[in-house]
Amino acid sequence: MKTSNRVRTLILATFIIGISLLHYLTPLHLPYLHDIFQRLYYLPIILAALWFGFRGGLLCSIAVSVAYAPHILFQWGGHLSVEMEKYLEILLYNAVGGVTGLLSQRERERTVELQKTAQGLEESYQKLQQQSEKMITIEEKLRRAEKMSTLGEMAAVLAHEIRNPLGSIRGTAEILKDDYKPGDPKHEFIEIQIKETERLNRVVEDFLHMARPQPVDLKPCLIRDELETIIFLVSNDARERQIQLVLHPCTYHVSIKADGEKLRQAFLNIAINALQATPPGGCVSISIHVHQSDVCEIQFENTGPGIDAETLKRIFEPFFTTKTGGTGLGLAITRKIIESHNGTLTVESTVGTGTVVTVKLPMLDAAGGGIP
Repeated sequence: MKTSNRVRTLILATFIIGISLLHYLTPLHLPYLHDIFQRLYYLPIILAALWFGFRGGLLCSIAVSVAYAPHILFQWGGHLSVEMEKYLEILLYNAVGGVTGLLSQRERERTVELQKTAQGLEESYQKLQQQSEKMITIEEKLRRAEKMSTLGEMAAVLAHEIRNPLGSIRGTAEILKDDYKPGDPKHEFIEIQIKETERLNRVVEDFLHMARPQPVDLKPCLIRDELETIIFLVSNDARERQIQLVLHPCTYHVSIKADGEKLRQAFLNIAINALQATPPGGCVSISIHVHQSDVCEIQFENTGPGIDAETLKRIFEPFFTTKTGGTGLGLAITRKIIESHNGTLTVESTVGTGTVVTVKLPMLDAAGGGIP
């Protein structure tokens, strides 16, 4: 800004000096040229008024008057009518400089006021947009809570109406299985019956875990230890699938307050999903990041085929699944566990590239207060 003002001042000074030199160097017997040069003084005066406002216009007109006055006194001296005309022209210079500068300054102030008003409106719009997004989020949580409440009521009925008959069916099937030797078709059919009852029982169990409030026993635990346990549990599965499994821990141990058993269940669900989504020769990496002083971010990244946008919108819906034999409750249960620890679970995916599942959890200690 200062550099721009200096350049403008230099331009105005150049104008004034140049026009004055034209006056002083042009013979008096060419009055029509002097009239032209006399009018040229309005250019720097008007420019100064537009650039610097009232004070700039007035100072420039005074500078023009000082530069022009000797020409009147010493070169046009003795011609009273001519002098009066020239002096009136000087008065007009100052009037034009003052009035133009005042109008320009008021216009500039008005522009500043309009900019402030526009900025205020923009800030108000941003606040309204943020409040609207918060309201949508709260409304979504309320709908989900209402759905969970309904599911909870259904869970109690399902637990009684399905699990007890399932136990009877399985018990009866196991008794009948003893009557047939392995290899007998009926023995195989009964094996299928037992496996299907077990699968149905797991569906009911998952549904109960998702729908009923789960008490959590929060204790300090180390994220790195929990993830190393997950790596140990799924390492055999990764080897069988010919998938590289990598853990990128933090440079220091990050401690959080959590229910270790439930947190491991959530991490295990995510890790198994990542392995199942990754083709042979691919990679599943788990990394820990601390971007803020009180938040730990755990990322599960795989090099699978990715998830399309429509499917991505529905992955947390209960009973929605793209897996053969899946229940569609794994991610819903996982998100519920993470949220019960005051954390968040998000999924980002690009078709043909892979998927990143991000878990954010509040920390107890980090860098300065971390555990070495």
